[in-house]
Amino acid sequence: MAVTFGMWQLHLREVEQRAEEAERTKDEAARRRAVEERLRIARELHDSLTHSISVIQVQAGVAVHLARKRGEEVPPALLAIQEAGADAARELRATLQVLRSAEDGDSSGLGQLDSLVARARAAGLPVTVAVTGAERPLPPDVDQAAYRIVQEALTNVSRHAGKACASVRLRYTPDTLTVQVDDDGKGDGARPAGARPAGARPAGPGLGLIGMRERVSALGGRLHAGPRDGGGFQVRAELPVRAPS
Repeated sequence: MAVTFGMWQLHLREVEQRAEEAERTKDEAARRRAVEERLRIARELHDSLTHSISVIQVQAGVAVHLARKRGEEVPPALLAIQEAGADAARELRATLQVLRSAEDGDSSGLGQLDSLVARARAAGLPVTVAVTGAERPLPPDVDQAAYRIVQEALTNVSRHAGKACASVRLRYTPDTLTVQVDDDGKGDGARPAGARPAGARPAGPGLGLIGMRERVSALGGRLHAGPRDGGGFQVRAELPVRAPS
């Protein structure tokens, strides 16, 4: 009986070891497939976007150079295009590095908000910024999401609200960060941001708002995006800043 019991224990250990090995093998195969997919996406992004962004940068740089050579004032919109191209190239490089690495991350955050607002103003969009509450370091995913929400909201105002004015409000509380972007909708017939200009070609579903909702939902927050009373459009996101217990 003792020998039988010992053999049974040995058999159980062998079964457990085989199960653990099978689980490790499955995990390794899943990680390998994930890495391969990330590399494929990185290659696609590099091939499809890098060239186009480089062309934009070069053309904008040439136009700026020629204007200065002729002694002309460089249009602010052209400078904004040049700077936006450089920023897009930087973010694309950061994204490709993330895709090619084993850890997720993003170099964008509210620390770059001033640069984002400056580019929007240079492109002709009046923007004001107000911060209430005690500013403090945020979790990286919250910091990135807040920046992207402001970026997408200001982009929508520039595209769809004509010469409207925009305001960005950040409110820090112990538990949440509230990000709010409003526009007054006075441009192009008081059309709210997110609405398509008359006669413009449809641009497909509102992927920007969908992306915002996905980011906020992933963090367990809440998002409101819709017309304001009296005209204009509002994007308001409440993001939890404390890690769940």
